[in-house]
Amino acid sequence: MDHYDEDQDYRHPEDDWDRDLLLDPAWEKQQRKTFTAWCNSHLRKAGTQIENIEEDFRDGLKLMLLLEVISGERLAKPERGKMRVHKISNVNKALNFIASKGVKLVSIGAEEIVDGNAKMTLGMIWTIILRFAIQDISVEETSAKEGLLLWCQRKTAPYKNVNIQNFHISWKDGLGFCALIHRHRPELIDYAKLRKDDPMTNLNTAFDVAEKYLDIPKMLDAEDVVSTLRPDEKAVMTYVSCYYHAFSGKQKAETAANRICKVLAVNQENEQLMEDYEKLASDLLEWIRRTIPWLENRMPENTMQAMQQKLEDFRDYRRLHKPPKVQEKCQLEINFNTLQTKLRLSNRPAFMPSEGKMVSDINNAWGGLEGAEKGYEEWLLNEIRRLERLDHLAEKFRQKAAIHEAWTEGKEEMLQRRDYETATLSEIKALLKKHEAFESDLAAHQDRVEQIAAIAQELNELDYYDSPSVNARCQRICDQWDALGALSQKRSEALQRTEKLLETIDQLYLEFAKRAAPFNNWMEGAMEDLQDSFIVHTIEEIQGLSTAHEQFKATLPEADKERQAILGIHNEIAKIVQTYHVNMAGSNPYTTINPQEVNAKWDKVRQLVPLRDQSLIEEHARQQNNERLRRQFANQANVIGPWIQTKMEEIGRISIEMHGTLEDQLTHLRQYEKSIINYKPKIDQLEGDHQLIQAALIFDNKHTNYTMEHIRVGWEQLLTTIARTINEIENQILTRDAKGISQEQLNEFRASFNHFDRKRTGIMDAEDFKTCLISMGYNLVKQSPLFLFKLPSGNGNEQNLPPPCDLSAVFSTPEWEGLLPRPHAPPVCLQGENEFSRIMSVVDPNRMGVVTFQGFIDFMSRETADTDTADQVMASFKILAGDKVGPDPNAPLLTVCLVKLTDWRPAPRRPGSLTFSL
Repeated sequence: MDHYDEDQDYRHPEDDWDRDLLLDPAWEKQQRKTFTAWCNSHLRKAGTQIENIEEDFRDGLKLMLLLEVISGERLAKPERGKMRVHKISNVNKALNFIASKGVKLVSIGAEEIVDGNAKMTLGMIWTIILRFAIQDISVEETSAKEGLLLWCQRKTAPYKNVNIQNFHISWKDGLGFCALIHRHRPELIDYAKLRKDDPMTNLNTAFDVAEKYLDIPKMLDAEDVVSTLRPDEKAVMTYVSCYYHAFSGKQKAETAANRICKVLAVNQENEQLMEDYEKLASDLLEWIRRTIPWLENRMPENTMQAMQQKLEDFRDYRRLHKPPKVQEKCQLEINFNTLQTKLRLSNRPAFMPSEGKMVSDINNAWGGLEGAEKGYEEWLLNEIRRLERLDHLAEKFRQKAAIHEAWTEGKEEMLQRRDYETATLSEIKALLKKHEAFESDLAAHQDRVEQIAAIAQELNELDYYDSPSVNARCQRICDQWDALGALSQKRSEALQRTEKLLETIDQLYLEFAKRAAPFNNWMEGAMEDLQDSFIVHTIEEIQGLSTAHEQFKATLPEADKERQAILGIHNEIAKIVQTYHVNMAGSNPYTTINPQEVNAKWDKVRQLVPLRDQSLIEEHARQQNNERLRRQFANQANVIGPWIQTKMEEIGRISIEMHGTLEDQLTHLRQYEKSIINYKPKIDQLEGDHQLIQAALIFDNKHTNYTMEHIRVGWEQLLTTIARTINEIENQILTRDAKGISQEQLNEFRASFNHFDRKRTGIMDAEDFKTCLISMGYNLVKQSPLFLFKLPSGNGNEQNLPPPCDLSAVFSTPEWEGLLPRPHAPPVCLQGENEFSRIMSVVDPNRMGVVTFQGFIDFMSRETADTDTADQVMASFKILAGDKVGPDPNAPLLTVCLVKLTDWRPAPRRPGSLTFSL
């Protein structure tokens, strides 16, 4: 297509097959459906849609509306006329807007769009799609088509059977669409159940899910995609771009929405706190404003009932109305501080309440409320007392006087008693409480006496007819009242003085008990500790005990001061009793401990201290001796242990790297054994030190890692090893003499054994031994080599047989009758592993999996003994053939018996071994 500028960065050159793609009805159908659905997905936002893409855009109105929706910008006002010139004007406005976005439209004019040219209309819509849906796609460093393709490849990479390489055939099986949906919304598609060979199901599943859950309209038909050899690239790109925008836009929208929601939530919360503060402050200030006038009302009442009702109202105010307001005031201050903190953390300016609603304003108003409340309470009490006095003036004078006279009867005699001189503290307290009750009673009657005098005064002022008798009676009551007050004061002073003395003594008793009890416990604990036996195993432990004991001794002066202070308390009690002649009944009520017991235990502690000193000194000496024994043992063990290890290693090297004849080696080893046995006195000396350690009950030694058991085992192993090595040399000598092995052969055996003893342990494992046998010519992998025979043909010609075969048939022929002894069986083919197992059973009869040098020598001596020379073989054949071997060419069985000892070439062989060729 040539409807847009190919130089744009979101455009890419098309292939040759794509230039005339609209000539293909199938591709045109796909583009019509896809572009129509894409346009409707945006026009839906404006409440409209199109049915026919080339017809519905002819007037330019919906085209301009489409551009406004997808760009978010306002275009020029459209022409509403129905004439062709109006339509061309609208389309030109749309095309000019597209051009203003950097898109160069080539060969697309408003007339073609107004005329309903399908090719031009589809080209224009494709240009819009490229500009507004694909150009802005950016993945890594690619954009537009390449960026969209790379995004698809990245998202579908983990999915099997999905290989997105283009925007046509890579999408035919539908798995690409399903993979994109599953990657972002795995709950919408069960990808594991999809099959590559069912593209219709895959495509319909993806299209249905995208339309239902992702708000992506169906822009493609599954039948068209499957039936078309190569689906339209532009249609597929348009549909896939909707996936990109749906998933990438959702993620950005969610992030932005969360950020905005968070900010809005914080602002809303702060605003709500401000509103709550303003409302709460207004309500509280209004309540204070309404309450203060009520508390400042001092209008007196004429009746007691009315005043009591005011008092009850005031109590309800204190009990019911004020506490909630106190809580509101506290909550108001908390909200204010919380709000200021949140605003400061959000970098917002501090909250400034309305005028008159600051916290300080509320505190000032509250202070005024408190002042009014206090004055109102005082006024209420004064008024009630005034009314009470007035109510009882006239009618109750005689009643009050009679009651008072009855109450004063016998009170003077009671106040003159001296019963407190012999009372105990509890009894004094009881007398005091009783006297306090009397004084309270006396004080209570004070008001009555005053009322009687006041009533008498008022009665006098009112010219009461019996004023003289009232005055006389009032005078008697007043005189008696003064006498009772004086006697009460005197008795109160005497009781308080006696109580003070007894309380002082009681306090001293309590102080004595409080200090004597812990001091007594301390002395008992000290005596237990001083007499407690101890078990230690190291000098550090006894030093710790000695340090603790010295610390205890350092506390004795302070303890003696405490003892003297306790005894001083007891002496002070005795002094008070003697000075004030206090009658003390019984002993200290707070403790059973007495000064004599304290002194006795203190003396016991002082006696035990030097005994403990002596025990610790003796134990310290014993631990020093134990430490000396440990070091003495360790010094020797740390020398003997490494010496034994060194000797073991030297013996191991000697057994592997022996030089000279066996007799020389045996002599050297016996001298080495003698030098080892000469070390025995040091072992015995160490045993003696060990016995001393055991006798001292020493169970550990931090100065050495060697125990006597380790030394004994090492010593026995050393003796056993040297003896075994000597025995091996003696056995080698016996083997050499019995087998006739030369010293050179033994040296060769030793060199060969040491070469394959890779671990240098003096023994070969099975694999090392197998390697040794293979190097010697044993075929332990394939069949063992057999013999090559040349048999007579009867006419003087020789008959050849292949080497590896079963010769039982040959040896059973009449020609070989009598030539081989019967005990010998004909040679047969053997497998390598079986042969190795047989050899191992010989050299390792105990099945230990290893080969000793002695076993190796035995094996090698047998192998060497079984190897015969060529002359010996020839002599053996002559003995077997008898007179049948000769130069006679007419001999019936063999004309020539030529024995040749040659090398066997086809397979590895043992050094020096030969095979027969007859």
